[in-house]
Amino acid sequence: MSAVEPLILDLVQSVATRPRPYAEVIDAWRTSCPRLTVWEEAHDRALVTCRAEGSMLLVEATAAGRAALAGAGRN
Repeated sequence: MSAVEPLILDLVQSVATRPRPYAEVIDAWRTSCPRLTVWEEAHDRALVTCRAEGSMLLVEATAAGRAALAGAGRN
């Protein structure tokens, strides 16, 4: 397991409980460090997705994200 893996699961878990505004998620999880790509990894692995709700863009966990949480013992 890579050092960033628990952080990726933290991100997925944070949006699995309820969808969160994209701006809030990016503010908390985006980084310019090439070795710590939490948002990018979670999104590239399709563990999280974005959807429009009215004029707001929300981030939520995907089925794959929920499965990753369950596989790691995080419900």
